[in-house]
Amino acid sequence: MKYVDEFREPEKAEALRCQIIKLSHQLEKPIKIMEVCGGHTHSIFKYGIEEILPEAIELIHGPGCPVCVMPKGRLDDAIAISQNHNVILATFGDTMRVPGSKTSLLQAKAQGADIRMVYSPLDSLQIAKDNPNKEIVFFALGFETTAPSTAFTILQAAAEKIHNFSMFCNHVLVIPALQALLNNPDLQLDGFVGPGHVSMVIGTNPYEFISQRYHKPIVISGFEPLDILQSVWMLLQQLVENRCQVENQYNRLVQKAGNQVAINAMNKVFIVRENFDWRGLGDIPFSGLKIHPEYAKFDAELKFTIPNRKVADHKACQCGEILKGVLKPWQCKVFGTACTPETPIGTCMVSSEGACAAYYKYGRFSNFANKKLDEQQIVTLTP
Repeated sequence: MKYVDEFREPEKAEALRCQIIKLSHQLEKPIKIMEVCGGHTHSIFKYGIEEILPEAIELIHGPGCPVCVMPKGRLDDAIAISQNHNVILATFGDTMRVPGSKTSLLQAKAQGADIRMVYSPLDSLQIAKDNPNKEIVFFALGFETTAPSTAFTILQAAAEKIHNFSMFCNHVLVIPALQALLNNPDLQLDGFVGPGHVSMVIGTNPYEFISQRYHKPIVISGFEPLDILQSVWMLLQQLVENRCQVENQYNRLVQKAGNQVAINAMNKVFIVRENFDWRGLGDIPFSGLKIHPEYAKFDAELKFTIPNRKVADHKACQCGEILKGVLKPWQCKVFGTACTPETPIGTCMVSSEGACAAYYKYGRFSNFANKKLDEQQIVTLTP
């Protein structure tokens, strides 16, 4: 890859769109394809991809936004940790404005808690070195994409014997979430656009159960518009040919076996929780990570007292149904009115990968089914 423009060429996009239209005419029924990753959702809306697909293809937005799936109870736990007078809590920017049951981290910071935004867990380790008389806690979250960086940071903290540093671990796993979706009778999916970033770490092998047990095709995709269009085309080919396989469109970065160095670090530092509560999906067995007992001194859940309570979502917010793909953001009663990026009620409106934020940012306020472009319209991939 030399230039990103290579993956945004209108002529190639138009050729792929024409092929997708031809394949859609061979489908026996309309189909639903879920893009698992929130990064794909934003690319789809940024470049208007959903609007140029034929009506027989519906894109469903999945739970691949790590901030969006964080339940209120775990946010309340992080806020409780930050309110210890000797604690500096560090976390990513997206997490700061996510509402807990009573307040957010940003509001807690305004009220006096020492909460700092960082770009990497290693930044929080540096804060620990610079503040030896303070307890530094990194609010760690995300899928397998970010878990390796957390693992390497703990390994470095152990090697350097930094004792005033710990992690509040909220990493989750994509495979159990996909299995929970496939077991949901209310959600009938025909295929998946698989997450590119997660797959860079875990590879393509873990997805085999989707094709073998559930008989659904999945294509691991990159994030540029041509990546996504090609992935949809590859899925349609499988459906037309009555195949169910794991295919890798993102082969310029994703390998079948994944990144073994990253996987080894995760296996060394983390163990799998028996249960983890997901917003919208509820308790999913063996879907979360916690810190291995060997590194217990870096586990904030053991170092601090936390409420550890389950908290129900706001009654008006329908983030849960959106995360499960049951509803589209515009079907939520408070979308774009009471719930906006400036005054979010739910997590899907906060995160840069949230489906509601994507709809709001790119002006998709109404039903796409009534706004499909004519199949003869030329593609212009203008952000």
